[in-house]
Order: sequence, then C-alpha cells, then structure tokens
Amino acid sequence: MSKVYVAFSTDVIHEGHLNVLREAAKYGEVIAGIYSDQALVRFDRFPTISFEKRREMIASLPEVHETVVQEDVSYKKNLLKYRPAYVVHGDNWKDNAQSVIRQEVIDILKTWHGQLIEVPYTRNETVKAIDKNMHEKLSMPEFRRKRLKQLLKIRPYVRALEVHSGITSLICEKTVVANECGELDQFDAQWISSLCDSTAKGKPDIELVDMSSRLRTIDDVMDVSTKPIILDGDTGGLVEHFVYNVKTLERMGVSAIIIEDKIGLKKNSLFGNEVIQQQDEIEHFCQKISEGKKACVGDDFMIIARIESLILEAGLEDALTRAFAYVQAGADGIMIHSRHKDPQEIFDFCDQFRAADKITPIVVVPTSYNQVTDEQLASHGANIIIYANQLTRAAFPAMENAAKEILKHHRSKEADEQLMPIKEIITLID
Repeated sequence: MSKVYVAFSTDVIHEGHLNVLREAAKYGEVIAGIYSDQALVRFDRFPTISFEKRREMIASLPEVHETVVQEDVSYKKNLLKYRPAYVVHGDNWKDNAQSVIRQEVIDILKTWHGQLIEVPYTRNETVKAIDKNMHEKLSMPEFRRKRLKQLLKIRPYVRALEVHSGITSLICEKTVVANECGELDQFDAQWISSLCDSTAKGKPDIELVDMSSRLRTIDDVMDVSTKPIILDGDTGGLVEHFVYNVKTLERMGVSAIIIEDKIGLKKNSLFGNEVIQQQDEIEHFCQKISEGKKACVGDDFMIIARIESLILEAGLEDALTRAFAYVQAGADGIMIHSRHKDPQEIFDFCDQFRAADKITPIVVVPTSYNQVTDEQLASHGANIIIYANQLTRAAFPAMENAAKEILKHHRSKEADEQLMPIKEIITLID
C-alpha cells in the first residue's frame, strides 16, 4: 500500500484531526509524525502532556499504521526518510507563516511524483471550544509559572520580547515568521520592563511606578497571553518588601523576577557612570536573594540576579565574583548587562562563568551590542535573550509621525497611509 504522511502538533484529538485521518486512510497506510517537544514549541504550541503520551494517544487511533517522531517543524527530514506517496494536511496553512513549510512539502514531493492532499479545516463550535479550553489552560498560573523552566530544558535558548500592555502582549504572543530553513520562529517569553512600563504611563524610570500599578500591567498581559512572564524588578526594594512581592508574583503565575544589585534612587543602567549609581554590597544583595527564595512556595518561580559591574566599570573580575556569590545565595539565574556596542566583555563573562558553572542560566540583553545574533550569544552560554525595549521604541516615532501628519495636513488621509487598518487590529484582539 502507498505510504501517507500526516503530522500532529496537538495535545488533544478533536473532530478536525479525525477528519484528516479518515481522509488520509483512503490513500494508504498512515504514518503519523508526532512533533517533538522542541518542534512543538517552535510551532507556537506548548506541550501540556509528555511526548510519550501524545504518541500513545495518536497510535491508538484505528487509522494510524505507524507513529514516528518529527523533530523539526520542517517536514523535510521525515519526507526524505519515508518517501510517502501522499502528505495529508488541513487547508489552514496556505495564508500564514506555515505557507513556507507547505511549499517545501510540495517541492519535496515533486521529486518522486508525490502529492499533497489538503482537507478543508474543521471550523465548528466543538473545535473552537477545545481550542479555547487549551488556551485557557495554558494561561492558568500553575501552568504559566513553570513554563520558563520548562523552556530552558526544551529550547537551546529562550527569546523574550518587551511588552507593556495587552496589545503589545498580543503582538508578542501571535507574531510567528518562517525562516529560510523552513522553520518557524517566535518569541518564547515576555519581558515586562520597568523602563517601558514607566514610559507607557508617562513617568520617569526611577521606581516611581509602584508595584501595585505594575501588577495591573501584569494582569493586562495575563488576560490575553499564555507565554511566561519575566518581570523587571529593579533593585527589589527593601528586603521585607521584596519577600512580599515574591509571594504575590509567584501566586499570580509570573515565572521570574530579575533584580539588580544597586541601591539608592534608581537610574537607568544605560547611563552608566554618567549619573551617580551605587552598587550594592555583595553580602546585602545575597541576603535579599536568600530571603526571596525562602519566601517561594514551590520550585517554579525564579529569582534572577542582575549584575551591574560592567555597567559601572567595576571590571570583569568583580562581575564574576558577584555572580558566583549570588548563585551560592540561591539565585536561579544570572543576568549580565553592558552598555558597550562591542559585545566582547559579555562574551568574556559568559565564557569564564560557563567554565566554572555549566548549569545556571545566563541572561543577556543585547540592546547596545545589537549586531550579535541569538545563536552567537547562545554559543557563549547565554540561555535567555531579552529584547528589552524595542516595541516601545518602535511605537514612539510612529505615533509622533502620525500626530505631525494630521497637524501638517489638517486631515488624517496622509497619516492613514502609514497606519494599520483598525479592522486588522480588531482581528488581532479577537
């Protein structure tokens, strides 16, 4: 019999999947490709059950002759290995980021006269309800909180994007692009920045916006997204306040807080020594980390220590000394910051820290040294890469330009030419 290949990227089998399988079985023996955890995450799905359970679930279906692992979003490896006469898929991948993968499938099948069969996508209330339930499950605190640690095990590195509102969170949640290798790329996590949160409220970045206000931003983000949240906690404040905030954030479902080892009135790190900034004593900052970890109820919430030694030109040795002390105090990760355009001091820190500590996650923020790629940073041992303020910086010139165009022309026609239609925004929200 002919071989028929069908790929599965789901934790739940519904009527739509069964319809595809019934159609596939008409053409021959069905080989079901089960996405690995890593492929599933890249495909904009997060596994809620193990790969083994997903495989058992699909293998139990009567139409399935054989199950195999699909290690990539791209079908290429499995198609070349099994050379099916047919690939069967829903028709919902024609007009989105998956269209690149679809075309790759068509091109590969042509080399042995294979055929892509596309089944009309099942759109009914039952399927919608299942999709909605899966989304709501992933957004629950107990599932969201642990996701950052899970991602660190699944992904070679975690890519986070700054968000400061519900709409920016939706952009982070829903932006998926296909790269030239036939793979999908997306953001893995959300960074709620103190700078961007303050800026969105028209306030200076000096810890003026209190935690109560920042919790409202977290609520807005959680309402519309499922991705894990990393919170910029500035200095963490007084130890007593930090302990209370850790309990609150853990209960809400935040995955991590990053606190910096400075004291006094907060000034943005990118100013370096141009403004007066004082680094905390190692012993005192270690106490803050230790007390924060004691306040955690479970093991999922992460406290990450941000080291300002390179920002304040205290040197690499001071940064490393602090890093090892903070890990000893219980820090779940180390963030190393730099305002130099040359990334070499970041590479040097990562290389030397990794030589002594192979496990503790390293967080980097390539704002100043923005010429380096995620892969370059990961090759030096970075695990979490945060794009910390790009959405805020993109929005300001666009909004200012729209305002100028309206004033200049006494109408909005010229501004409209550069704006997203409101219908598309509503669609994004829906």
